[in-house]
Amino acid sequence: MSRILIKNAHILTMDDNRTEIQNGYVVIENDLITKVSDGNPSGFFDKTIDAEGNIVMPGLSNTHTHLGMTLLRGYADDMVLSDWLQKEIWPAEAELTAEDVYWGSMLGCLEMIRSGTTAFCDMYFFMDETAKAVEKAGIRGCLSYGMIELFDEERGNSELIKGERLVKEWQGKANGRITTMYGPHAPNTCSKEFIARAKKAAERDGVGVHIHVLETEDELNTMKKNYGVCSVHHLDSVNFWNTKGDDLTAGVDVLAAHCVWMSDGDIKLFAEKGVTVSHNPISNMKLSSGAAPIQKMLDAGVNVALGTDGCASNNNLNMFEEMKTAALLQKLVTTDPEALPAKAVVEMATRNGAKVIDKKTGALKAGNKADLIVVDTKKANATPIFDAYSHLVYSAAGSDVKTMIVDGKILMEDYLVLSMNENEVIEKSKACAIGLAKRAKDKKEANG
Repeated sequence: MSRILIKNAHILTMDDNRTEIQNGYVVIENDLITKVSDGNPSGFFDKTIDAEGNIVMPGLSNTHTHLGMTLLRGYADDMVLSDWLQKEIWPAEAELTAEDVYWGSMLGCLEMIRSGTTAFCDMYFFMDETAKAVEKAGIRGCLSYGMIELFDEERGNSELIKGERLVKEWQGKANGRITTMYGPHAPNTCSKEFIARAKKAAERDGVGVHIHVLETEDELNTMKKNYGVCSVHHLDSVNFWNTKGDDLTAGVDVLAAHCVWMSDGDIKLFAEKGVTVSHNPISNMKLSSGAAPIQKMLDAGVNVALGTDGCASNNNLNMFEEMKTAALLQKLVTTDPEALPAKAVVEMATRNGAKVIDKKTGALKAGNKADLIVVDTKKANATPIFDAYSHLVYSAAGSDVKTMIVDGKILMEDYLVLSMNENEVIEKSKACAIGLAKRAKDKKEANG
């Protein structure tokens, strides 16, 4: 039995009542929170963390990443999306190795630990390597192999086998820190029949589904031209969005990334079906994809979470930046300064994201997993603080996170990362990135 006490903390529990405790404590026993309260704790503790003057809150959940792409940070910026993908990103990804994805994933885990993200949802290739990185780094990962069928039945069969293998081999590993999903890439890269098969496999295996939807106006127009309906209603025809199950199957989570070009009807359907949206404002802005109607989604009752997307289209995995950008973008596009207030954004980054990763996280309360962060508020940018939520969204930075605990294990304490060799990760990933870029350049020159 290991007992950890965090005391003298300003606690944002993010529980159902959004309880806020000005001078409180958290007791952790093994991997669970056993008490959150004010007053003076009693008993023996193996470790005591004095969080005087700091904010203690649930760790952030990044619900859409491509962690292996961390090696492509800054590789091709300020380009039109089609050219960016076809001329730079896809050719570089074709040169990726398993070692690249491992060290890129380790680098991503390091960056997330340093900036307060305790859990993430990932879709990419060589996912065994990302799983190994999650296992080593100590954070929580919900992983899916990105299945791209390209309307080819034989290819689809092969892709589904790869997706199934990841689920079978990694679901529940690392004391439950690793969970899995099926990852059909998108409605414009996979047939609806294939996507329906992926959903049925997820229902059979009791895991969720992670998919890109309506990221661009081009996708919207292409789907309407080819099928007469948008991506959302195209997949609704095979009951893909239903998360509640029926007489024959149990319900499973459906995580839809981007959802920029959603109509009011699409939003109503998502609310009715229980779909979770991963909002990626920085990536969407950088690629000029548009601004998702997030306030409309929240008003309709859609569960909206936050994600960064990959480092090639965002350039970092900093969820504090994502929170601020999300809030400001909605105020801009709605011309309403009251749109997406700070508390709602913190909910998106914590409890809303946790619903599709691990429902025992996202709130600090007895019985939940001990996944939390300590945010340093003894800094110039934190003086004064009149409202904790406002501070976290509009003033705080990822670099203000000083301590992180996941599954009851201290991964970073007083800014020192304990779960990995930080210098080794930086040097190994840098070497992999340089090698990847060289191989991609040589291949491009060889092909003229």
